Parts: sequence; C-alpha cells; structure tokens
Amino acid sequence: MTVMTSLAAAIVILMSGLGVALTTLTLPGAWVALLTAVICKLWRPELLDWSTIGIGAAIALIGEVVEIFASAAGAARAGGSRRGAIGAVVGSLLGAIIGAPFLLLVGAIIGAVIGAGLGAIIAERGFAGRTWKDSARIGAGAAVGRFWASVAKVGLCGVVALILTIGVLR
Repeated sequence: MTVMTSLAAAIVILMSGLGVALTTLTLPGAWVALLTAVICKLWRPELLDWSTIGIGAAIALIGEVVEIFASAAGAARAGGSRRGAIGAVVGSLLGAIIGAPFLLLVGAIIGAVIGAGLGAIIAERGFAGRTWKDSARIGAGAAVGRFWASVAKVGLCGVVALILTIGVLR
C-alpha cells in the first residue's frame, strides 16, 4: 500500500467514525462516510471496491427508511390514526431541529423523541378528536418508536463504518 493509499484509507476510517458521531446528532453521518469513501475511491481506485460502497449505501438507506417510519409505526401500534402518524413524523423532524442546539450530542435525539410524542398527541387530540388519555397513549407509542429508530440508525451507521473500514484495510 502506497503512502497516498494509506492516507486515503485513514481518511475513510476517520470519516466513518465521525459519521457515527454525526448520526447521533441526527445528521446524515452514514452519507458523509459514504461520500468520503466515493471521493477517496475516485482518488485512489485500488482503495476499495464499488460493491463495498454499494453495500454501505444500501444499509444507510435502510436506516433512513427506519428513521422516517418508526414514529408513525409506534403511533399506529398504539392505536393511532393516519393523522397521528403524520403528526409523529412532523413532530419528530421539528423536535430534532429544535433540540439539536441543546444538550450537546443527545439534544437532537431527545428533541425528536419528544417531538414525535407531542406531534402524535396534537394530531390525535386536535384533528382526530381522541380523548387526552388515548392521545397520550398514542403519543407515547410514537415517542418509543422514534427512540428505537434513533438507536437502530446509529447502529446501522456503525455497520456502514465497519464495512468501509474493513473494505479499506483488506
């Protein structure tokens, strides 16, 4: 391995680790890692295979799908309506944005979880006419779904980082 290829490998490994940290902030960390891998692959073609990058991209895409739909699934599992599911998704996005500047690494996750719950409660109570008790139960389901989505997405990003790291080291 040449010095430049070793440098490219180190960059991919470093950015893969940074990608996991960014994902904990609800930022697109897996995509940052993959974009870095693509740039380094173009710079040093011998660095890793395109199939490795493709597998990483497929896993990152699964993480995105899980993140988007987990709040809605949590609300639906708790008996929520379509409006509650939409409220959970919108609330999750807004909560992540509002929470990001607070509590360092966990603010966006906490904000997304609280936002999903509040979004579902507001939608169920305000638009679907549910009772406060039913709305709260559905909101709790949405919040739990969003929490586990965050855990899953960070884990999947870790898998992407591991795949890229192994790819550049072999």
